[in-house]
Amino acid sequence: MPASPEGTDVAGQVAGPSPGSSATAARRGRNRPPTVVLEVLRLLVVVFFAGAGYEVGSGVGPTRPVLGALNGTAVGLVLGVGLGGVLGRTTTSSAEVVRSRLNDTSADQLVAGGVGVVCGVLLGAGVAWPVFFLRQAYLAFPLFGFVVVALGYLGYLVGASKRDGVLALFGDRAGRAPRAVPSSALPRVLDTSVAIDGRLLDVVRAGFLHGTVLIATPVLRELQGLADAGEDTRRAKGRRGLENLEALKREPGVDVQVLDLDVPAVPEVDAKLVRICLDHGAALLTLDTNLAKAAALAGVQVLNLHALALALRPAVVAGDDVDVLLLRPGKEPGQAVGYLGDGSMVVVEHAREHVGSERLVSVTSVLTTANGRLVFGRLAGAGEHAAPPHRPSPASVPPRSG
Repeated sequence: MPASPEGTDVAGQVAGPSPGSSATAARRGRNRPPTVVLEVLRLLVVVFFAGAGYEVGSGVGPTRPVLGALNGTAVGLVLGVGLGGVLGRTTTSSAEVVRSRLNDTSADQLVAGGVGVVCGVLLGAGVAWPVFFLRQAYLAFPLFGFVVVALGYLGYLVGASKRDGVLALFGDRAGRAPRAVPSSALPRVLDTSVAIDGRLLDVVRAGFLHGTVLIATPVLRELQGLADAGEDTRRAKGRRGLENLEALKREPGVDVQVLDLDVPAVPEVDAKLVRICLDHGAALLTLDTNLAKAAALAGVQVLNLHALALALRPAVVAGDDVDVLLLRPGKEPGQAVGYLGDGSMVVVEHAREHVGSERLVSVTSVLTTANGRLVFGRLAGAGEHAAPPHRPSPASVPPRSG
């Protein structure tokens, strides 16, 4: 049995509008000008043309009317309704094109937009005030209002889109929400593991760590307890940590401050440091991966030196197998030279006959020099008891060509 028209209609209503029709309706809703602005502009145009029609209908003189005042007013109303809609839609659509290119509206956009509205209204009033020289108020007021509304709306759009420049006229941070401070700009609270590890001084001297460094009293007490311990290993760690802090205090690139603060309600030192960081808006500088994860879950910004060391580790280490394209013979007999993807030179022993081919190389050692990194290896699968590779000095290694 064929489906009835009623059944088809009900099925369509149950299924709802198609995704394509919903997207089209959404686009139409976004592109539709504001109703209030459109109707205000249309009303002003209608009043203007009605007044103009009245003047034209009255003719050049009271004794020689052209259409008559009533007929002229009627014609002006018709023209005003038609042209008012066109002009109003054209004006608002042009402004909507500017608005559609703006991103999500924020508080600083609204403030800057308000400044733009005031400037636009003042500019419109300054431009349109000569219309009041007209004898007929019903001609002057609609024209004046149209210019003021249009320029005020345009001023809002311009002010919102140029909010940084507009707000900068009233101060550096006037009307702007506070921005998130990066962890590199925050004061850092040192963990005990960082104080004991001597690599912190190297990082500071290299210029990668600067600013304010806070040493909490729980860390000092823990280091003092380690330095006074009876076990030699623990005592050495405590003394090393105190010596590193003393050396760190003499570095010109950092400002070391002792934070005389404790959290009696929290028994563990790690938990105390997390609480101190949260209360003082500081970042945690640590080498403890577990503490770094716990602090990050608590909302603390963490600077993990262990993660930094992993990020800067060599691309290959002894024992790795890598594919290397052997480009040319080396300086020493039997050697072949290739390069890794990062540009590191690879010197392979007993591989000269394989120049021009890609081979799997087993890395035996990595040498870091002032000019870069040198990787030494041998062909994978070569005898484990082969003679050790000859390592030339960095000066004797041929430079990379091209």
